[in-house]
Parts: sequence; structure tokens; C-alpha cells
Amino acid sequence: MAASERRPRAEQGTRDRKRRKAVLAATAGALALGGAAVVVPTAFADDPVTEALAGAAEILPVDDALLGLVDVGEVKEITESLTYADGEDAVTVSEPDAGYVKVHFERMLLDAGDYVTVANPEGTESYRYEESMVDRWATSISGDTAVVELHRAESGPASDALGVLIDRAAYGFAADVVDALVADKADQARPEESVCSGDEKRPSACYRTSYPEVVEHADPVARLLIDGTVLCTAFRVGESNRLLTNHHCFTETWEAKQTEVWFGYDCVACGADTANIPVKVAGQQVLKTSKPLDYTLFTVEDFSRIDQFGYLELSDRAAKLGEAIYIPQHPAGRPTEIAMESAVDGGNCVVKNAVYDGYVAGSDVSYYCDTEFGSSGSPVISRDTHEVLALHHFGGCPNSGVNAQLIRAEIGHLI
Repeated sequence: MAASERRPRAEQGTRDRKRRKAVLAATAGALALGGAAVVVPTAFADDPVTEALAGAAEILPVDDALLGLVDVGEVKEITESLTYADGEDAVTVSEPDAGYVKVHFERMLLDAGDYVTVANPEGTESYRYEESMVDRWATSISGDTAVVELHRAESGPASDALGVLIDRAAYGFAADVVDALVADKADQARPEESVCSGDEKRPSACYRTSYPEVVEHADPVARLLIDGTVLCTAFRVGESNRLLTNHHCFTETWEAKQTEVWFGYDCVACGADTANIPVKVAGQQVLKTSKPLDYTLFTVEDFSRIDQFGYLELSDRAAKLGEAIYIPQHPAGRPTEIAMESAVDGGNCVVKNAVYDGYVAGSDVSYYCDTEFGSSGSPVISRDTHEVLALHHFGGCPNSGVNAQLIRAEIGHLI
């Protein structure tokens, strides 16, 4: 699961649990998680979950080696420019076998009416930039080549001061390299792996006929690419421009702006290696974040482009022991997969513990649904109501997510 895969824990009644070391998980490259205000859950008096949280201001230690942030690319420094005085109007940025190319603009200064495009060589994926900017990542281009082109009026000024300066690029590792990295990370963490008894996740396309409602409720789930190299998952929550992911994925607005949010990234058919071209938007603003409940609520730019994918709702009740669940996710950044079956539970994924330890005692719900590095921030959804019961964040078999009832108590007025 994307960011947080962690150790197995003893049954909830056991008092002598191993203490876990608190962390602020560092993301790739220059990305560092900022310090956000700590919010301690206080809602739902006389509720069993609240009773478990009573006096739980202390954040339990978590082993940082068990958080599932994995670099799926590398950032390289380059020096490329397109100025108004140049004879060239395009530059190619490429890395053999890269899964994606994401260029970084050190500076873009444009005359009124001029613009820059970043596209693949065929022009089938293209993004347009019309405003001057400083220190900004362009949207990634799938494949190993990106073409940056300056479009300007013929009568414009011939100035070295105007144009585009590219100072670095992020290159995504090929899919087989990412899979090997994830497998190696899981081996290092054993027995804290999140695939609990053979990987029973399936691409969402494999459920389109048999479970159309489940697939429909996977549509609001998005892949996150943070700072060009780090993966998490997120999902739309409520009708407005609101998305939810983990606090350990990112916490501040400047980080949200360095994050790509991919919707519609799923396989074209069950068993196919080809994925649909995703709709990519940039993060915009962090509205609220909490380390104890490990969530970050944020908005995106160009919300109208992703409104078509629908939204999920946070449950206002506690999860029930044995309740059937499913988890749409982007494990290892792959197209949408759904964990709905579990041999450990005799067939269906179900709630193992309705009250379980997270960053604070009693904040989580546990289950044996399979997840991987990259799945952090995924919704844990009821098979009966299709409401979000938990925000997935930890591995450990059982894996666990933060009780959505507690999160809703803190951010319900914002969504």
C-alpha cells in the first residue's frame, strides 16, 4: 500500500504490544513532510471507538521501515532552454525505457498570448501552460520521451530573458523494475508484508460484469505521483472539490502542488496489459491534515475535468466485525486493482477487528484484504452500503485503516 505497510500486531486484547517508532516518512528527492498541527480525536462520546481512544493523545511508535513509500523513479539534473532569441522552438527530454518523463521548469516567462506545451512525440498526450511560473513541475508524460515546445507570435520580442528553462526531469522506472522494488521491499519487511495469503487482488476490469457496483465505486479512486517519484492513492470524498489521502503521503499545500492525481487509470480489459489514458490534474491546497488519524484533505486544480468520476462518502457509523469489504487501490502505481477476496477469511474480505491500534490506540479497523506499497490512502468500502469504513494506511496482516467515523467527525463540515 502506498505509504504505509507495517508489522503484524498481536490480537487487540494483548497488552504487551511491541511499541512502534514514530515517523515522518520522507518522500523522494527534495520532498520533506512538513509539520502539521496535531489533532486528537474527541468525537462520538459513549461510542466504543471513542472509549478506546480516551486519553490517547500520545501517538504510538511506528517503525519507519514499515511505511510503504517507495521511489518509483529518479530525478536527474539537466540544462535545457527555449528562449525567444533561439532559432529552435522545441526540445526533447528522453530516457530509454522510462515509464514516464516529468520535466521541471526552473523558470517560464512568457509574453501575453504565448504558451508552452509538453507532449509525447505522437501528440496524443499533451499539456498546455499559458502563464509564467517559477519552480514548477509539468504534468508527466507516459513513455520515455517528452517534447517541450514554445509557441509564440511571430511578431514577438527576440529576447533571451523570455522563454523556458528546464533544470531537471523525473524519469519513472519501467514497470518490471517497479515490481521488483516492491517485491524487495516486501521481503525486507517480512513478516510485515501486506499480501496476506497469496495476492488475491484483481484488476478492476475483471469485475465489470460480475460486480458493476463495486467497479463504479472504484472510479473515484486516484493514483498519486508525489514530487515526481513517490506513489500513494487518494479518492474523491463528497460532491465538492475534496480528496482524501494519508498524512504520511503529504501534509502541506506546497507538497499538494507537486503532486499529480490520476483518474481513470485502469486496464482496458481483464487480463490486458494496456491501460486507459488517465486524466491527470495537479493538487492545489491542503485543507486539513492529522497525524493521529493519518489523513490529509486536499483540493485539485481543474476540478471540472475529474467531476465525471463520481465520489465516495465517509460512513457515520463504526465498522462491524465480519462485515464484507473491498479496497480499490493503485498498488505499486499499477492501474486500479480491487481487493475483495481473501483466503484467510474463507472467501470474502471482511472486517477482522472493528477496533484496532493505529497511530493512536483504537483508531483503526483491521482486515486481511491484500494491499501493497502504493496503496496507502485507499478507501476501505462496505460491500453492503458502498460507504467508506476506513482510510487504509498500514500493512501487517492484518492490515488496517483509520476508522472513517472518526475522520468524518473532524472534517465533515469541510466536505
